Order: sequence, then structure tokens, then C-alpha cells
Amino acid sequence: MGSRAVLYTFMVLVFVGWLFIWVMLPTPTYRNSWTPQLKIKLNSTYFREQGINLLLFTFPIMLIAAVSCVYLHLYNKSTSDHSSTTNIGREYFGSLKRKVVVMEPLGIVNAVELSFAVMFIVLLIWSLANYIYISFNGNLHMHNPTEKVWKAKFRSVSLRLGYLGNICYAFLFFPVTRVSSILPLMGLTSESSIKYHIWLGHLSMALALLHSAGFVIYYAMSNQMIEMIEWSNTYVSNVAGEIAILVAIAMWVTSLYKIRRKMFDLFFYTHQLYTLYMFFYLLHVGVAYTCMVLPGIFLFLIDRYLRFLQSKRSARLISSRLLPCSTFELTFSKNPGLTYNPTSILFVNVPSVSKLQWHPFTIVSSSNLETDKLSVVIKSVGSWSQKLEKQLSSSPDRLQISTEGPYGPSSSHFLSRECLVMVSGGSGIAPMISIFRELIYRSTLQTNTKVPKVILITSFKNTSDLTMLDLLLPFSTTPFDISNLDYQIQAYVTRENEPQQHHHNNQLELPSKSKQQLLVFKQNPKDSPISAALGKSSWLWLGAIITSSFFMFLLLLGLVTRYSIYPIERDGKLYHYSAKIIWDMFLACASVFIATSVIFMWQKRENEIEGRQIQNVEIPTNSPAANLCGTERELESLPHQSIVQATKVHYGTRPDLKRILFDVKASDVGVVVCGPKSMRHEVAKICASGLAKNLHFESISFNW
Repeated sequence: MGSRAVLYTFMVLVFVGWLFIWVMLPTPTYRNSWTPQLKIKLNSTYFREQGINLLLFTFPIMLIAAVSCVYLHLYNKSTSDHSSTTNIGREYFGSLKRKVVVMEPLGIVNAVELSFAVMFIVLLIWSLANYIYISFNGNLHMHNPTEKVWKAKFRSVSLRLGYLGNICYAFLFFPVTRVSSILPLMGLTSESSIKYHIWLGHLSMALALLHSAGFVIYYAMSNQMIEMIEWSNTYVSNVAGEIAILVAIAMWVTSLYKIRRKMFDLFFYTHQLYTLYMFFYLLHVGVAYTCMVLPGIFLFLIDRYLRFLQSKRSARLISSRLLPCSTFELTFSKNPGLTYNPTSILFVNVPSVSKLQWHPFTIVSSSNLETDKLSVVIKSVGSWSQKLEKQLSSSPDRLQISTEGPYGPSSSHFLSRECLVMVSGGSGIAPMISIFRELIYRSTLQTNTKVPKVILITSFKNTSDLTMLDLLLPFSTTPFDISNLDYQIQAYVTRENEPQQHHHNNQLELPSKSKQQLLVFKQNPKDSPISAALGKSSWLWLGAIITSSFFMFLLLLGLVTRYSIYPIERDGKLYHYSAKIIWDMFLACASVFIATSVIFMWQKRENEIEGRQIQNVEIPTNSPAANLCGTERELESLPHQSIVQATKVHYGTRPDLKRILFDVKASDVGVVVCGPKSMRHEVAKICASGLAKNLHFESISFNW
């Protein structure tokens, strides 16, 4: 514990220092006092004008990313026995993260998120005010001696708005880095951080539009429209900036919520233009400003290439279980060494449906309970999932599928509560299934582990949807004794006022069309079990990739600058402004590709050795919860408690969540909700009301 506390404190201090540099950057002190001294002390023929920003803005974050890998490795090692379920972020921000509030259009935010959002806005206002103050007091750029002062000031404000955009870009890529060693330090995952990427995207887009529109107006007012088509050798390229903003507008418009929900394919394919956008954006801002936003881009590049390498493998699909409610479960073979926490997600690509589209799905299996299998649940609601369901319905012998992940929380702190209330709507039950299966493991195979009492409140539209409760128990040839697990299930069917049932010999039966279908696929030698991209010690190997690729980048950049760029500039000639940033982009990509490829291939060999030892397990066809449909009352006691026995079904009504939550008398109650936006907001308001201080709120959302 001591070593982890020291590492965490060190990283916090480095991060605070990095933020302090951002605060000081727009001030007269930084410009007039610090910069001259830094240029004298850091003047180098190896890095030239990039040296200062590499040291102040790039190096601290890369250092944090590398050290945090060691921290996470130690953390996972100390909790490998599952005796501790304390979340990393909760250790330090638990009391603040508990305070949640529903704010439109931000949605559900806690005190930590709100505080950081306010501080970020204050930083932008502070920066703009200081930039304008410096510019208007002795540093106003006059394009020509006859130019009016107000026009020069207008241009200056437009330019400084672009500077603010750089601050947004410095943080933009961190939330979408799936294999991130930084997000877990705050108790975050890439999926839960998508909203930050959206916020930053909207804000940076607004600043970019103001910046661009301001310069177009300025050029028009001063009769300099010719500047719009200039690609300068000595300064930023206006043409590159114009191309970047046009691409950004296309990405932004198609990412708006209504368009994204109705035309996901259009959003998905348009958003892949981010590589083109970043190329021209970096050409526009130049090497010095690139170093300010480089850490986020560099770490995202490592993550993206690592995902690409992992996705080239075809996953071994064992079986598919088709439920009557347009939902199906895919079960893959898994390397026993691969572990993950409940609520983790897996990205899936089916080339026969779409070669480019990747979709995230909740993993419902427990890596502890099902050591050699991994299952995901897919609700057939969009064109992609409907096409996949149609293919499965035709009973194919084999289905080629590629996967990325799993990605998930570093731990599940809500499993340590005295009582756990899980609230779900529709397909939102999927994360609850993963939690339930993990609790089955802990209650049956870990007798010394405290397991919370479980209350599952789930809403469905139709009776057939109740078959999703079958997924609470995994398919297995070995029966599970869940008598040690204290749980109850309240299921609500909202669109039907009475059970849809067929009677036969006084027994409840499902209609024949509602029977489940189990498909078992033939195995292909080319398919491999799903395994961790970087093996068992994945955090240490990720730290090795980050460290080696960054130092390789610095080494190559220093050599290129010293022996290619410096000799030209030393002789008084100009090295093309855009060529410098192209060198930076090329060297960064080359360093990442080399370092990541070497380590990934090394680990791939280890995974393949373990994968050859895995034998597929026979899949049974029992359906314990099938008898549940059509019943409104709890069944009589059975020798072994079952899903049917613990479930009560209500028809034609919705759950009274306020009453249910306030009736829970335990002193420490975790409330996990996943479902429609209205449901999540209702639960958040109840927990934030202050009327029940024993409620600890946790939201799982996939509706970004």
C-alpha cells in the first residue's frame, strides 16, 4: 500500500504542475520572464523551437502515463484475490463522486465532474483574458501601418480563440483512449468518459468556427482574401486550416445526437475522417503547438494501433443462443488467463455484416465463474444487429468475428456494499447479468468474501422479454448452487396488462414460437480464443510500449532536427514550416508502430501457446427461467432457490423507484442503474435528493 500511495502522490503532483503551466501560459509572466530564460537554458540544436513545449507540456503526461502503468499493475496484484473491491478513483474521490445532480444538457454529473468542468471553463476565460490583455497592450500585430487598430484587435481576438481550441485538443483524445492508464486513476473507463469527449468536441468546434469565421471576416474587411489560398513556407498554412475546419464541420454535424441515433452508419463513417482532420489541423498549428496537444494524440495512437493488431485475429465462436425477444447471446472461447471485471464491454466486428463497423456490447459472463468462455448479449434494434440476427437464424456452420477488448473498470466497488439495488430497463439488464454472475461466483466459491444482498428491478416491454432473465445463469454442464446468494427480482412488463400464457395439463408453457434456439458452431483452426492483447502483465507491457515509443520518438526527432533541419537553418535558410510537422507526425507514427508491434508479437506467441491448450466445453440447453413467463406470483419454496422462485412479475405498470429505494433499510446501499435516459435521471434525482443518505449512485450508460 505504501508504494502505491507514493506513486499516486507523485503522479498527482506532476499533473498539478502540468496544469499550472497551462494556467501560466497566457500570462505576461510566462511571456516576458519565463520564455526568455527557458530559451537560454533549453536552447538545443536537437529540438530547436520544440524543446520548451516538449519538456513542459508533453513529457509530464507521458511520465504520468508510464508510471500509472506500474501503479495499476501493483493495484491489480494486490487485489488479485478479490478480497478488496475498492475502486481506485473512489479511494480519493469517493465522497465527492457520491454527490450527483441532473443537469441538462450535461445529463448526470457528480461533484468531481462539475468541479473539473467549472475549472476548465475558468481556465479558458482566464487564458482568453490574458491573451487579449497582452495583445492589446503593446503586442498588437499590425498587418500594415495604415490598418485601423480595431481591425487589428478583431484579428487578435480571432487568433486567441484558436489558442483556446488548442487547450480543448490537449484533453480531447484522453476519453476515447480505450486502453488508458490515466482514466483508471480517476475511477473512469473509456465508455463512461465518452461524454467528456462529446463536451470537449462541441466546445472545440465552437471555438474553431469562431476562429475561422473571424479570420474570413478580417480578410474580407481588409481586402486580403488572397490570404485564404496561401500555403506559407515560413508560417502556418491557411489552406490546411480551411481543409481541417471543413472536415471538422462534417464530423460535428453528423455526430449531433438526433443524426447519430437515426443514421449511425453516416456518423460512424464520417467520424473516421478524424485522421484527415488531425493531419491538416497539425499542419495548420505548427510544431510548437503540436507539442502541447501531443500527449493525448500519442497515447491514442498507441491504443488505436494496439486495437488494430488485436482485431486482426478471428475469435473462436462456440455458440449462439437466440431468445424469442429479438436478443441473442454469443459465446466465445476465452484464454483462462484473461480476466475482467463486471460491466466490461467487448467490441465486435462481423465482416459478413460490415467490414468496417465495430459495435460495443456488454460482457455478461464472469471471468471467474466461466474461465474458458466469454459471452456478450446483443439486442436486435439497429440495421447492423438485425442483419447479424438474420444470419444466425439461417444456422451457419461458422461465423467469422473479430473482437477488441475487453475494456472495463479496474474494479467494481459496488460489490462491497451491504446491499446492491440494480435497476435496469430493456437491454440495460446486460450489465446486471455480469454483476449477478460475479456474485454467484463469490457466494459459491469464495466463502470468505462478503456478498451483498441483491435486489434487481427490471422493466421490459413485453412478456417475451422476460426470457432475458435466463441469462442470469450461464449455460454450464455443472449446476450452480445459488442458495448462498440472497437476492430478489422484481420484473415489470409495461405494455401488457396480463400474462401471455398457454396452459397444458395445468402447467405454464411458452408458445412454441417463443422457444429458444441454440446454435453450436464448427471450429476453425484459424480462429483463436479471446485473450488479452498484451498478456497477463498487460499494464507493465503497456508501460513498456509508452516508454520505449516515446523515447524512440525523442531520439529520432533529435537526430532529424540536428542533422537535417538545423544545418539548413544555421546557414540562414528557411526549412519549410509544414515539413517540420510532417517529420513530427511521421516519426511519432513510426515509433509507435515499431515499439507496439514488437511487444504485441511477443505476447501473441505466448497467447497462442496457451490457446492451443483450450478445449471447447459442451453447451447444455436447459432454460431455467423459461417457466417464468406468464406468472404473477412467487413460486413455492424449492429445495434449491431458483431464478423463478425469487422473481415476481408485475404487468401493466412501472416500478415505483422512489418507494423501492427508500424502503431499503441497509446502511450502505449501492444503486446501479442502466436503461433509458429518463430512468437513469429519475434514479439519480432520488439518490441526490438527500432524503436517503445510505444510497450510493452508479450509472451505466451506452446512449452517447
